[in-house]
Amino acid sequence: MRLVLASNNAKKLTELQALFAPLSVELLAQAALGVAEAPEPHATFVENALAKARHAAAASGLAALADDSGLCVDALGGAPGIASAQWAAAPGPQRGPGSAREGADREAQRARQDAANNALLLARLDGRNDRRARFVSTLVALRSRDDPEPLIAFGRWDGEILREPRGNGGFGYDPLVFIPALNASVAELDAATKSRHSHRALAATRMRALMREVWRVG
Repeated sequence: MRLVLASNNAKKLTELQALFAPLSVELLAQAALGVAEAPEPHATFVENALAKARHAAAASGLAALADDSGLCVDALGGAPGIASAQWAAAPGPQRGPGSAREGADREAQRARQDAANNALLLARLDGRNDRRARFVSTLVALRSRDDPEPLIAFGRWDGEILREPRGNGGFGYDPLVFIPALNASVAELDAATKSRHSHRALAATRMRALMREVWRVG
């Protein structure tokens, strides 16, 4: 079964391809099919994931999988939340449509945005003792644009915000999120460990079970 991933994030594609390897599915990036990024105007992860999946399914004619994920920090009222990827961006629309032709420097731009987001997070938490946070992932899968029965799976990964970055792996807020149960920041974890424990791994495990049960995917 072919599924279009409603994302142009190369690292997210690699991570999800590994997580869905146990199923007989082929996960394709939407950019490879000429599909632009969808608007994400909603206030919750699940609404945005559903919007992205519908957009990708409509544009590609394939079944679609979308992930909307981010970091929720208790002391900041759940921020950055759905704005996690572009939290430190300039004022104005932050989660709008993008081109399917991303350009050679897209990953470099993502790295610069990650650094700005992390700097803003540290600034907002300066002087605060409550550092509780969690990574949240919501996966939505659709058989078609008009599928009335979307599959929805959630994953939450509890941690704490460090006072300075640790580790060189991962992406996004990984260097600042410490997982007490593993005694390491997410950026210090190897790919195999992250794939077993992460918010996206938890959501993917639940989504695989739903696909087997409802879609009869082997």
